[in-house]
Amino acid sequence: MGAEVIGYRHFRRPFSMRDLFGLSQLLLAVLIFVPFERLFAARPQKIFRRGLLTDMAFLFINGGLVLAGVIAIMTAAILVNQSILPAAVTQAIGDLPYLVQVPLVILIADLGVYWTHRILHVVPAMWQIHSVHHAVEELDWLAAIHQHPLDVMFMKAGALFPLYALGFSTEAIGTYLLVYYWQAWLVHANVRLNYGPLRHILVSPEFHHWHHSSETAARDKNFAGLFSFYDVLFGSAYLPKGQDPKAFGVDHPMPSSYLALLAYPFVAWTSKRKRGDPSATQPLSQGGETAQPRQSAPLS
Repeated sequence: MGAEVIGYRHFRRPFSMRDLFGLSQLLLAVLIFVPFERLFAARPQKIFRRGLLTDMAFLFINGGLVLAGVIAIMTAAILVNQSILPAAVTQAIGDLPYLVQVPLVILIADLGVYWTHRILHVVPAMWQIHSVHHAVEELDWLAAIHQHPLDVMFMKAGALFPLYALGFSTEAIGTYLLVYYWQAWLVHANVRLNYGPLRHILVSPEFHHWHHSSETAARDKNFAGLFSFYDVLFGSAYLPKGQDPKAFGVDHPMPSSYLALLAYPFVAWTSKRKRGDPSATQPLSQGGETAQPRQSAPLS
């Protein structure tokens, strides 16, 4: 598949309205995950839990905000595909069969997710964005969509930019997105599922629940979305045997409404500049005072 065809096909229809709002996927997810969480609950938790309405706002409003960012990512990647990468490389990738492209796409995209996710934890200014996702204290499948739009855009850039730039097919990328979205709901779900001997290869709900734990030893661990072996490879895996995370969230108060969470990173950045605070690792509480810093692991 040549660069010209890549550019046309990928930009022609990046999203439909159904993709944007995801109503059919949401209904199917409800039918699957609500009974799944009742039957195999990891922790006692209500269906209509605290913060449910805020999650609904993230689900229905974020799509429109993220769309512009995704189009920009695709446009930049297609320009790289057409103008910078050798045509022989993109042609060779485009000519690969679908069944060969799909595993390559998933491996490359999840490596991008791993490093963008890790950056969101390690770089203090980025943590102000990502802490919105970690503000969830009652973890279930809907926590997957409790993300600041800037957070979503950054992680999509890490995953999708190399795929579009290299010239993988729309079908292969679409398959990855379908797998990733369902995986994101699954690993946040309030279910007891650890994958046994595969737990250090594939990301399970148990593995990702530790990522959301507020316990000090579990902080800034388990960044991968699909393949836990990336965390094993880069030294960020945390999965203590015979233990379960006891509490979730961050170590400083966070707003509870959608609009306040949307504004939170900007308020935090502005407040630090006004104070001339050289330490960007100190997040703000709702009252504006400095909370205890969250320590982040250095990149290796």
